[in-house]
Amino acid sequence: MSPEDALPNSESTINRGSTTVEECERMIHKSMKRPMVKFLMESIEKAGCGIGRSFFKAVECDREFSGGYCPGEGILVCSNHMRLQDDVNQVIIHELIHAYDDCRAANLDWSDCAHHACSEIRAGHLSGDCHYKRELLRKFIKLRGHEQECVRRRVMKSVLSNPYCSESAAKDAMASVWDVCYNDTSPFDRAP
Repeated sequence: MSPEDALPNSESTINRGSTTVEECERMIHKSMKRPMVKFLMESIEKAGCGIGRSFFKAVECDREFSGGYCPGEGILVCSNHMRLQDDVNQVIIHELIHAYDDCRAANLDWSDCAHHACSEIRAGHLSGDCHYKRELLRKFIKLRGHEQECVRRRVMKSVLSNPYCSESAAKDAMASVWDVCYNDTSPFDRAP
């Protein structure tokens, strides 16, 4: 089994380009110094889960994933799909939100489409994945409502990668948890 096969909730946007595993490890180390990453790591520890340096790992991925969170193991960053430091920062922030959700919810079940959708909604909304500039770079141009549309699109893409979620189950799950999960900004006071 390749490392990314263990990723039940992988962030699946690919950045064209590539770094070596060693370069990606250095970029991960730099990411850990960013204020938002530090804040999320501290929040996870305050919620009762430890994070060490081995929590983050750069790997080469066979499938088209930027990275993912593996419950009980940590965060994998796909070096061969990273190009810039910002790419690594974004993956780590997104996946740390999943790690926070996993830590604070003792009964989170990644095979449950609604649980998975909720964490993806939160990660998409709170991580900056759907910032207007990122959407422009992806060639999604919309003046109003771009952020929620982006979050919905990315949630569907991720939840559909869950072998327990059909397209209709993913849509229903996202719709059923949208309001509660989109408005849940923990550990932040408000959406960054």
